Amino acid sequence: MTSPTPQTAAQTRLAALMQPVRMTPRRRLLDMLDRFTPFLAFVAVLVIWEAATHIFAIPSFLLPAPTAILGAGIAVDPMVWLDHIWATVRVALTGYAASIAIAIPLAVALSDSRFLKRTLYPMLIVVQSTPVVAVAPIIVVTLGAGDLPRVVITFLIAFFPIVVSTTTGLMATPDELIELSRSLRAGRIREIYQIRLPYALPYVFSALKISVTLSIIGAVVAEFVAAQSGLGYFIGFSTSFFKIPQAFAGLIVLVVISLVMFRAVAWVQNRFAPWSLPKSERK
Repeated sequence: MTSPTPQTAAQTRLAALMQPVRMTPRRRLLDMLDRFTPFLAFVAVLVIWEAATHIFAIPSFLLPAPTAILGAGIAVDPMVWLDHIWATVRVALTGYAASIAIAIPLAVALSDSRFLKRTLYPMLIVVQSTPVVAVAPIIVVTLGAGDLPRVVITFLIAFFPIVVSTTTGLMATPDELIELSRSLRAGRIREIYQIRLPYALPYVFSALKISVTLSIIGAVVAEFVAAQSGLGYFIGFSTSFFKIPQAFAGLIVLVVISLVMFRAVAWVQNRFAPWSLPKSERK
C-alpha cells in the first residue's frame, strides 16, 4: 500500500477545507436571532410602551398606547387615508424629482467651473441657511394655493444635499483617471459622464437616500402651512381636536412612507449600480 504523495495530501486537505461547515443547532439559533434582532427590538419597545401607559396611567392625550393608536388608525375611513397619503406622496415625489433634475446638472457645472463654484456656491449656502419653515408662508402667499408652493418648499429642502454630495463626488475623482482620459483624447463630456459621474455615484446615492426622506418632511411642512389634504394636514387637524391617537396614526403612516421610499432608492442602487455599494451591502 503506497503512501500518499505530498501533492495528493495537499489536495485532500484543500477539499476538506472547501466543504461547507455544518452549523450546530445552537449556531443556527444564534444566526436566526441575529437576523430578527431589529424586529424583536421594535416589538420590545412596543411592549414597554404599552405597559408603561397602563402602569403609570398616562392619559391618551399625552401619550397614547400602541393599541389605541392602532384602533384610531383603523377607525379612519380607508378612502380618507388614501386621499391624504396620495396628496403627500404626490407633492414629495414631484419636489424630489425636481431637486434631482436641477441639482445634478448644477453639481456638474459647479465641479467643472471654478467661477461658478466661487460665485454660486455661497448663494446656495445662504438659501440653505434660511429656515424653510419661516419662508414657507411667504412662498404660499406668493405662489397661491395648490400643489405648486408645496412642491417648491419640498424642492428647497431636498435640493441642497444632492448638490453638495454630488459636487464632492465629482471633485473627488482621482487625478490619475482624469489624466488617463485626457491622454486618450477624451472630450470634456465623455470625461464627465464616463469617469467623473460613475466615480461619484456612491456620493450621489447617499444624497438621494437622505433627500428622499427630506422630501417627505418638506411636503409635511408645506401641508402644515397651507393645505386641505395630506398627512401633515391630517395630523394638524387631529391635534387641533385633541385626537392624539389619530395624529400618532398619521405619524406612523408618514414613517412607513419614508422607509418605503428610502428602500426604493436603495433598491435602484443595488439593481443598477451595485458596484457603488459597500461590499458588506452588496447582494
